[in-house]
Amino acid sequence: MSLSNAEEQLMNLIWEKQKVFMKDILEAYPDPKPASTTIATLLKRLQDKGAVAFEVFGNSREYYPLIEKNTYFSKKVQVMIKDFFNDSPAQFASFFTQETDLDTGELEALKKIIEDQLKSQQP
Repeated sequence: MSLSNAEEQLMNLIWEKQKVFMKDILEAYPDPKPASTTIATLLKRLQDKGAVAFEVFGNSREYYPLIEKNTYFSKKVQVMIKDFFNDSPAQFASFFTQETDLDTGELEALKKIIEDQLKSQQP
């Protein structure tokens, strides 16, 4: 599933709240707020893509996510690694650590994550 930037922004609001009405969505957007028709169009697209569903309460719809945020972004990163880094997580990690402004503490934290993952894979 591929989402546009606007759809991802809306999904982030839905993931954060888990259940939202249109008024909640509009309140959560920073100024300048999009028109409610724009949000309605994005919600329809997200429904068509199987990303959200809704329950009806009177005249209102309460939207909720059908996909987990971690699942969506994990697949997005996998596609990026495949498309831009020759399907090599090592090339991606090398690029990430060299091209971002990570300080020593952040690099040490990444090192610990990798070491912990290696330990968990040993018999």
